[in-house]
Amino acid sequence: MKPNNFEFQVAQLILKGQYYKPKETESVVVLVHGMGEYSRRYERTVVPFLLKSSIAVISYDQFGHGHSQGKKGHHPGYDYLLDSIEHLISKATVLFPSKPVFLYGHSMGGNVVINFTLRRKHQLKGVIVTSPFLRLAFDPPGWKMFFGKMINKIYPSVTMPNELDLQFLSKDQQEIDAYKNDPLIHDRVSTRYSLDMMTAGEWAIQHASSLTTPMLLMHGTKDQITSHLASKEFADKAQGMVTFVAVANGYHELHHDLEKDMVLTRICDWIQEQITKP
Repeated sequence: MKPNNFEFQVAQLILKGQYYKPKETESVVVLVHGMGEYSRRYERTVVPFLLKSSIAVISYDQFGHGHSQGKKGHHPGYDYLLDSIEHLISKATVLFPSKPVFLYGHSMGGNVVINFTLRRKHQLKGVIVTSPFLRLAFDPPGWKMFFGKMINKIYPSVTMPNELDLQFLSKDQQEIDAYKNDPLIHDRVSTRYSLDMMTAGEWAIQHASSLTTPMLLMHGTKDQITSHLASKEFADKAQGMVTFVAVANGYHELHHDLEKDMVLTRICDWIQEQITKP
């Protein structure tokens, strides 16, 4: 599985990406990773699973992640996150003309993917989201929110540790160890990034009824990082456009958890269902 590398520019920053071709392509997925990680991390589980189902994959490192330019854990503006996805979708249609395009986002990437689907014009066949950051699974201390908002007004690019408890990523200790030992993973996040995600997550929930694109939304019931209840609320407000799957006892990274085969099979089956719909 050798990726084809490319780069593109958004907000005067170079973002790095790659795409993967199956032997025969029936559809293509544009994949958007989560906070602190990077796109090629999905080569161990998600990408090969999709390729076996004749699904091509195109992905990229978001601002300040992986091999892309930008301060670690910071972005130049929320709209630029959406612009990046727009660029990838355009590239997907050029690389795989006339093939149905799906958007797939995890965690922070899920937040951006949902907001892109609601805010931008597109012709996506469907959207897949896992463990989206619509709300945190816990309430941050009031003093921390106050401090963050003050800092955001003065110095929005200042970054701090995200204080992520890695034990909540997966029930598979090998996955946690791999995360700890990956030199491309970082724990930085800026006040702008955090507050923008929170604001955009709430906006998405309140505007879920305007969703017109089919969506598969999967969230683990034991996710202690992002709220599965917020995902359920979004699905309930989407008036039948969202297929919501609550993964019993699932942790945050469903594609790296003990239930990963079931999760990825469900994703591939759902994509096939959308393709074959009259």
